[in-house]
Amino acid sequence: MISFLIALVALIAGYFIYGRFVSHVFGVDPSRPTPVKTLADGVDYVALPTWKIFLIQFLNIAGLGPIFGAIMGVMFGPAAFLWIVFGTIFAGAVHDYLGGMLSIRRNGASLPELVGEQLGDKIKQMMRGFALVLMILVGAVFVYNPADLLAMLTPDRLDRMFWIVVIFAYYMAATLLPVDKLIGKLYPLFGVALLFMALGVLVMLFVHGGALPEIWEGFYNHKPDPESSPIFPMMFVSIACGAISGFHATQSPMMARCLENEKYARPIFYGAMVTEGIVALIWAAAAIAFTGGYSNLEDALSGSSPAVLVNNLTSSWLGAVGGVLAVLGVIAAPITSGDTALRSARLIAADFMGVEQKRIVKRLAISVPVFVLCFVIMLLPYEVLWRYFAWCNQELSVFTLWAVTVYLAARKKLYIVTLIPALFMTCVTTTYIFFAPEGFSAMTLALWNVPIPYEVALGIGLLVSFSLWMVFRVWLRGVESRQLSLEKK
Repeated sequence: MISFLIALVALIAGYFIYGRFVSHVFGVDPSRPTPVKTLADGVDYVALPTWKIFLIQFLNIAGLGPIFGAIMGVMFGPAAFLWIVFGTIFAGAVHDYLGGMLSIRRNGASLPELVGEQLGDKIKQMMRGFALVLMILVGAVFVYNPADLLAMLTPDRLDRMFWIVVIFAYYMAATLLPVDKLIGKLYPLFGVALLFMALGVLVMLFVHGGALPEIWEGFYNHKPDPESSPIFPMMFVSIACGAISGFHATQSPMMARCLENEKYARPIFYGAMVTEGIVALIWAAAAIAFTGGYSNLEDALSGSSPAVLVNNLTSSWLGAVGGVLAVLGVIAAPITSGDTALRSARLIAADFMGVEQKRIVKRLAISVPVFVLCFVIMLLPYEVLWRYFAWCNQELSVFTLWAVTVYLAARKKLYIVTLIPALFMTCVTTTYIFFAPEGFSAMTLALWNVPIPYEVALGIGLLVSFSLWMVFRVWLRGVESRQLSLEKK
């Protein structure tokens, strides 16, 4: 329990200390007009109260990620707790805050446009397709679990397909309606429910968490087959929400278009990510405390969805109210991630196609193809969708971090705050792509019946990170040289 308390305090302190430092590095200007002041359209650029934007942002980025990811990821051992804390403070919250600020400074531009502006047109074109596919993939991934649960809780005639159609109809409404009509009214309610559930679990942790193992009691991987699931890179991809997630950077522009003053960006973007880290920390600890240890947790998860564990834990610890909150969270949270993902897909497509979105006809022209693609992708096996979503998600964070690094460096700001996370996540994602079963290792296994050895994958990851660092240094010297020439003139 001591380790848990230290981690909890560190996350809160990280917001006030490092969050303020990163805000100072970027340079907040409260007098600068935000996009909603200059581009209000009543659809996507709509002024909302700061508290409501915070809850919407929190629910946008959270969903079930900090719950399911933390429960499954804690099997990597105490390293999971360290990753949640340090990943949130120095990577995830920095990624979300600076990505959100960059969008505010660029009239609420979507992620591909922001990345392309900093890294070049070729990267922009690639990012447009990559981000669009990822958003559609998210929309498809987060239909299955709530549809299955709703089918279990309702009469037989209301089967899985019925609920998929209902959820999809909601997706369409949330994607097309003005942001303050549906999202602005429902999200704060669901956000409060998710936070209340986490707070209740936190309180019960102090009642039942006496047996929580301390970090210093055994720092090793508790996965059944640690050789096939090494901590690096597997844990850093498994625990995304609650540490760092590229998906967040696609959501921030939605709230960047609703924020009335830059000074509120830190509590909304950095603060929402720290809140998500706290939720992940709580659920990681609760999973261990409730089941009685790593081996019992492995048995509980074997052949079962984390949703079952969440339901059992909340019903046992929080009673009937906990059961209702668990159902609300497990059903509503993924749906609210899926709908904003498709809304982001509409905004991304509209941005690069230059189609205004004030008229419903224009929104339909963009959205209908997105809905069709999402429904087609949804027909693929869920396990396949989730595996590819996981590494695509973290790959997106790499592009965002490099784009912000270039932005800061070009303006002679302290770019190291994003350079280190960019290099680290580059190594993580590259190693994962070459080592994981769904990566290049699957190709070598199919062709030569030999997977890529872990040492080789790690070496490639380190080489790619080092190469990008050298490219960045060369680019930076060129920028400094040009700036010096201009100063002399």
